[in-house]
Amino acid sequence: MQGEPVLTMRGICKQFPGTKALDHVDFTLRSGEIHALMGENGAGKSTLIKVLTGVHEKDSGSIHISGIEGEARIHSPQDAQNAGISTVYQEITLCPNLTVAENMFIGRTDGALVRWKEMEKKAEAILNSLGIPARARQELGSCSLAVQQMVAIARAVDMNCKVLILDEPTSSLDEKEVEMLFGLMRDLKNRGVGIIFVTHFLEQVYAVSDRITVLRNGELVGEYLAGELPQVSLVAKMMGKSLDDMGGLEALGQKRAPGEDPVFEADGLASTECRPFDFHIRKGEVNGFTGLLGSGRSESVRAIFGADRVTGGRVRVKGRNVRIASPHDAMKHGIGYLPEDRKRDGIIADLSVRDNIILALQVMRGFFRPMRRSEMEAFADEYVAALNIKTASKDTPVGSLSGGNQQKVILARWLLTHPDYLILDEPTRGIDVGTKLEIQKLVLKLSQEDMSVTFISSEIEEMLRTCSRLIVMRDRNIVGELTGSRLTQAEVMKTIAGGER
Repeated sequence: MQGEPVLTMRGICKQFPGTKALDHVDFTLRSGEIHALMGENGAGKSTLIKVLTGVHEKDSGSIHISGIEGEARIHSPQDAQNAGISTVYQEITLCPNLTVAENMFIGRTDGALVRWKEMEKKAEAILNSLGIPARARQELGSCSLAVQQMVAIARAVDMNCKVLILDEPTSSLDEKEVEMLFGLMRDLKNRGVGIIFVTHFLEQVYAVSDRITVLRNGELVGEYLAGELPQVSLVAKMMGKSLDDMGGLEALGQKRAPGEDPVFEADGLASTECRPFDFHIRKGEVNGFTGLLGSGRSESVRAIFGADRVTGGRVRVKGRNVRIASPHDAMKHGIGYLPEDRKRDGIIADLSVRDNIILALQVMRGFFRPMRRSEMEAFADEYVAALNIKTASKDTPVGSLSGGNQQKVILARWLLTHPDYLILDEPTRGIDVGTKLEIQKLVLKLSQEDMSVTFISSEIEEMLRTCSRLIVMRDRNIVGELTGSRLTQAEVMKTIAGGER
């Protein structure tokens, strides 16, 4: 049952050099409410959360929390915690080598004196009361990601939090784990906890949220009851466009019929991480690998690009036998690769937007043939404009950009090399719906320009919109191919489940 406001933020402003991140933003959270905070990358969601949790100091505005007289003074994460605000992030920040109980009480024991039995007994009681399937003495690292998230939430709840912030908590979870986490969220809601839910998954917003607040370009668009805001209207508000302007979510463009000539062929290709498989892609074709998490999708394309050690097989590029033993070999043969984990394998966070964009082309030219400064600037200008990369300047460290804009920088890096064949592994993971739509449109545009693209996404609907052929994987084996009228979600799921060999 939703109650009185537990958190009220009014007129919050925050400016960084060259960027107004928040411009008089209001936000209200009630007790016993799940409130989704929505917006495209760069809309101001993360900045608002960081102001609330004391990571950033607000420039102006006020924050009021129930139970605290006057304005709440939050200058550090410790201040936020003392005020009853707890945050659980996408990346688990607990210690996997410690037990569940130790993680729940870390930093909260009385100096060196730890009453182990009492701590474990209390942890067990909390786990049982919240229905979390874990034991107090169990090593946290042995638990699933969903259970680790739930343990982090349990720790926050036991610290008497009034406001629980869940920042992209479901991005690495499967459907069953998501539903388990939602069950815990509903339980906490019934106990009167106010929950701020930050996510890019629109379906999940409507599955669990009571209210939705939308931000765009650092400004408040509005607060809405979830049941009164259709999903298409939410998308339009996030993007600041009417549905007619967007051309609809489905009207991405026409899939072109691929040419006859294979651009890349592999027979029995195998690496240290994947089993032997056969594969081909034709000129202008968009195909994709699909399957459950761990099915071998990413391992297969890493073998194609030479990112993992190739252990067997034969490869032909444009009909000619070649050897691809490293990413550099692949690049020389006109292949580009946007990796699944952009933070680990894609961006170099401390380098500028410009330096990240020109990196692959510079590697292909060789570092003994450095680019002229004017050439670097021209390339960066061209692709920042072409892909609508939102950055204060080309000198901005790419690590400070939003996730969607980081992804665009990596795309720009590979487009600058003018590849014949581009591999995109989860190019839209963790980014907003507007940028997703831009990337999907770009893929179809590249196909019309005769580039071949392999597109991998955990969202089957997205692959069905962009791919003309799906390669279905299960247990690191190819178990089927779908084209034409068989490109449906039902056929994909049937094939994954074993309806076709």
